[in-house]
Amino acid sequence: MNSDKLRAWWKASRPPFYIATFVPLLAGWMLAIRDGAPKQVGLFFLINLYSVMVHFATNLANDYFDHYHGADSGRSIGGSRMLQAGQISIGELRASLIILYLSSFFLAVGYMTVAGMWVLSPFVALSIFSSIFYTAPPIKYGYHGLGEVFAGINMGPVMVLGTYWIMTGHPSREAVLVSLPIGIMVAGILYYQSIPDMETDEAVGKITLTVRLGRKGSYLGLIVQWAVVYLLILGLAAGRTLSPVAVACLVTIPIFWRLLRIMPTVKNWQELDRHGHYIRKMYLINGTMIVLGIITG
Repeated sequence: MNSDKLRAWWKASRPPFYIATFVPLLAGWMLAIRDGAPKQVGLFFLINLYSVMVHFATNLANDYFDHYHGADSGRSIGGSRMLQAGQISIGELRASLIILYLSSFFLAVGYMTVAGMWVLSPFVALSIFSSIFYTAPPIKYGYHGLGEVFAGINMGPVMVLGTYWIMTGHPSREAVLVSLPIGIMVAGILYYQSIPDMETDEAVGKITLTVRLGRKGSYLGLIVQWAVVYLLILGLAAGRTLSPVAVACLVTIPIFWRLLRIMPTVKNWQELDRHGHYIRKMYLINGTMIVLGIITG
């Protein structure tokens, strides 16, 4: 495989976005250690390996089926654009999806068989189902305004509680509570990413949440999402689930304020794609504060 092909696969996998997956896994792991579980670094590596494969497969499946539906054509700026550029073929993408989904499935089944933790099978089933049918027919729930809901559930409770459960052998109310702001933040990343493609998505029948809300509603929805995130983190700190360190999440408010001031000044909302780094920075900083709040709690 030449360097150009490697770069194409790297871009298609969107590895920088894996931080969205790593934060909830790390939060669940740190909660488990805080509650007396052994570190089990090897086991945490396996959890990450499964998550990396599903994460990679999700991005590739989105490229594959959005291309099939025409959602990544024309002026659309979604996806990696590797198919449209001819750097990865449909056949290559299809083969990679089969390998990734089968590998992640057998890794999960193998672990649950050895550990006797079949109680986790709904988590595995939901993660793989959500990955495939975000854009795959006949369900393609992302085309019906449910993408953020499934992202929030999978990247919040499923990952945080699932990791905690694997590490300790039992569930935790605190893991569920900590997962809520994390899940909403990841859903918020997906929500913001859909804003620049509102017009092109609607044109091909991809009715995302932002398409349903329109410009004014999407703007207000962004404010509500992040207000809830801050309130949840502060509430967790007040309830001592997180240490006071987590309150430092408030340092990201000026970043959010900057984005809120930019959005009304942009006439062509496709230009908002280049401001997505504000949302990602907020997630990274807030997620770090949550993890530090667990460690020092």
